[in-house]
Amino acid sequence: MNDFRYQAPTRYIFGRGKEEETGNEVAAIGCKKVMIVYGGQSAVKSGLIDRVKVSLDECEIKYVTLSGIKPNPTDDRVYEGIEVARNESIDGILAVGGGSVIDTAKAIAAGTVYDGDFWDFYAGKAVIRNALPVGVVLTIPAAGSEGSGNSVITKIDGLHKISLRTDFWLRPKFAILNPELTFTLPPFQTASGIADMMAHIMERYFSPTPDVEVTDRICEGILKAIIEEAPKVMANPEDYEARANIMWAGTMAHNGICGCGRVEDWVSHFMEHEISAVYGVTHGAGLATVYPAFLKFMAEHAPSKPAQFARRVFDVDIQDDKSAALEGISHLKDFFRSLGLPLTFAELGVENPDIDLLVKKLHENKGEIIGGYYRLSAADTAVIYSYAL
Repeated sequence: MNDFRYQAPTRYIFGRGKEEETGNEVAAIGCKKVMIVYGGQSAVKSGLIDRVKVSLDECEIKYVTLSGIKPNPTDDRVYEGIEVARNESIDGILAVGGGSVIDTAKAIAAGTVYDGDFWDFYAGKAVIRNALPVGVVLTIPAAGSEGSGNSVITKIDGLHKISLRTDFWLRPKFAILNPELTFTLPPFQTASGIADMMAHIMERYFSPTPDVEVTDRICEGILKAIIEEAPKVMANPEDYEARANIMWAGTMAHNGICGCGRVEDWVSHFMEHEISAVYGVTHGAGLATVYPAFLKFMAEHAPSKPAQFARRVFDVDIQDDKSAALEGISHLKDFFRSLGLPLTFAELGVENPDIDLLVKKLHENKGEIIGGYYRLSAADTAVIYSYAL
């Protein structure tokens, strides 16, 4: 096990109707005027935005809004939000939505108090030393951004989709999680969220670091719980207990606990970011396509951890590591398929992917050699992309 530092300062408020406590939570972090950032009209039509506003009004907290944040969020909306935040003297950001909304809110929070271009943080030209506080009312369990210091934004010029990771500054001060808010999610969105949270765990699980038994078992336990609860959610979208378990799993998957004491990987996320940047696909669906391809490559080149994954998560009883790993991949694909997720580029809606372009952009953004579990060249990542054809 490696030495590590772990801090998870987010306060979680979990349960039915907890969005009505938003005002109290905003007041508790000392904010007087916030920007409410949210996505489409579903949050308005459901009455959620009105309930949040009422809660803020009751606590005498002023607010402005920034709506219309779309999946795979882009830098133009961040620039817009920063301008509004500065002009309105905003002292906090309240994200009401899923990962795209929260990631945008975080970028605004960092950019508002920075003299330069917020993109400097994502491009690696600057390090965040300050940010406005961020609070969250979660509506989509998937990205885990409600409990992490991470944010992913796409720069429209060049279609560069870059993830930013911070230990402290961008972690939300609070996150309100009401499983009832997820009852009306479309099945495909629910399924894509499940793939996303599983990938967050696996990116940490597939590691070359030995002797991390406790962290491994945490990862395996959450994965097994997701696999057990997911069919219940798909069969009955209003199963509160199943929704609650899936929602909490999404948060646990990405709040850092699954990565303690180990080197992490993240190649599959990096590879999917290029797909969704170029082709605009749903992130979780893209991960369902990439991850089995990644594991197939690893079964051929570094099968020990994929074999452990197969044995402990899917109860595969095969001694040979490569054979066990391949059987585990088959189980994972069957699970994704049962949720209605794509497993190939064509099923993802990308009939003729430009693999050369994807590889070129991937290594331009992330370096000549990438990966924590197994070091991958451009030739290697091209093979992985080809396995998803």
